[in-house]
Amino acid sequence: GGDVLSRAMAALGAYRCIECNGEAAELYRDYRRGVLRISICKSCQKPVDKYIEYDPVIILINAVLCKAQAYRHILFNTKINIHGKLCIFCLLCEAYIRWLQLQDSSQNTDPDDLIRYAKEWDFYRMFGIASLEQTSFFIGIFITLWWMTPEMLKRRSDFILLLKALLLSTYGKLLLIPAVIWEHDYTPLCLAFIKVFVLISNSQAIRVTLNLNRILPWFAIFFGLILENGVVCLFQKMGWDV
Repeated sequence: GGDVLSRAMAALGAYRCIECNGEAAELYRDYRRGVLRISICKSCQKPVDKYIEYDPVIILINAVLCKAQAYRHILFNTKINIHGKLCIFCLLCEAYIRWLQLQDSSQNTDPDDLIRYAKEWDFYRMFGIASLEQTSFFIGIFITLWWMTPEMLKRRSDFILLLKALLLSTYGKLLLIPAVIWEHDYTPLCLAFIKVFVLISNSQAIRVTLNLNRILPWFAIFFGLILENGVVCLFQKMGWDV
């Protein structure tokens, strides 16, 4: 089964060199009896993907450091299919933080209200608002990139790959929970740093997926933030706490 999948991937040119982003026919050659030889890229003469022999923890650390090579390995040379679940969990984390802040702003200090709060619909409303904000942020990015580089997003598969990359690059929102659990005087600063880290990860994901320079991804993110803030202003005019 694995050999069939590998041949199919090679036929589609789905593998990428993590150094130069060039296409590769295979990641390694299996000589059996446990002997593997990592393929060398024909363009840059470097190993196509050195991460295939790395421990997942090392790969994760390199991804946290926003290394382009680690992003290419994850996006092009692996079959990670957790972007949907990761997106939902990150949105739940964000909704939980907003729900806590909403309760902290309440003047009612009756302990019995804690049970009532757990049953209220505020948490689900915050989840819906966070989902709409993130959707508008992604739409702003897609519109900008499609307008600036239409040749990069010609096929439906290009949109799907970019969406997957953006969803995976929001993993930094998982840090929201420990930031609140270990609450201290610097929690607002921590939340701001997490926001910046997520934006940096989004920028790197766009750059790696579409093979762009460093400026255009940030340009797209800027317009994504404008559209997201427009949604926030709309909710505020409606009288909703966001």
